[in-house]
Amino acid sequence: MSRQEIATDTEDLLAYEENGVAVITLNRPQARNAMSGPMNAGLEKALDYAERSPDIRCVVVTGSGGAFCAGGDVKGMAAGGDGEAPTLDERIHAQRLNQRNTAGRMYLMPKPVIASLPGPAAGAGLALALAADLRIMADSAFITSAFARVGFSGDYGGSYFLSKLIGSGKAKELYFLSERVSAEECLRLGIANQVVAAAELETATMALARRLASGPTVAYRYMKENFNRAAMGADVIECLDLEATHHIHTGMTEDHRDAARAFVEKREPVFKGR
Repeated sequence: MSRQEIATDTEDLLAYEENGVAVITLNRPQARNAMSGPMNAGLEKALDYAERSPDIRCVVVTGSGGAFCAGGDVKGMAAGGDGEAPTLDERIHAQRLNQRNTAGRMYLMPKPVIASLPGPAAGAGLALALAADLRIMADSAFITSAFARVGFSGDYGGSYFLSKLIGSGKAKELYFLSERVSAEECLRLGIANQVVAAAELETATMALARRLASGPTVAYRYMKENFNRAAMGADVIECLDLEATHHIHTGMTEDHRDAARAFVEKREPVFKGR
């Protein structure tokens, strides 16, 4: 499949699909890809398309200009806001909707989502990275919650995602102190899945994305739901029952039948997502 652009209606957010992979790029390099209204709206639109399209089997979210995302535009806030809704209730509701349609959608969509970090991820940008299923970081990248430094409590689900990854005690430390955490420390803590040389990040990310895109997408859908349900606090019986349902379901797919034949025939299976 040749590369096709995905409409985002803004230059602040670029997206395309190719060979079953959607690549979404936060694109405000002059501001380390700090969020803007158009960027957030474009991210909603691109993620909605990626989730709905049967041709897209894996999603990559990354940033341009050597950064992932600096979070909210603090300079814009200091200058009087970024087109915020006029009343408190409207502002809260607008942010709730955007959080659900961006970080929430990344976490819940039934497709693997990779965050590829060429550089710093801070504040809400860190939360977006944490919402992904897998994180691959350049060795020069780092993360920081940053919220305490600007008097914010945190948004975009970062407290939830980070607690699930590393436990609430360490997550609270990273939020309270807002210190930088290197890529190697992220790998040690289990925040990062891979750390590679900065020059190799795009190649390594796309190799991982293509591998997932060519894999058993029906099985991935239910694996992700199993893990998410466990993370959300389902009890052991509910998790056991859900696994049984999904396991039997995936055993009836065309993908499973071909994989079983491939095992006997000593060849690689061809997964079609059916």
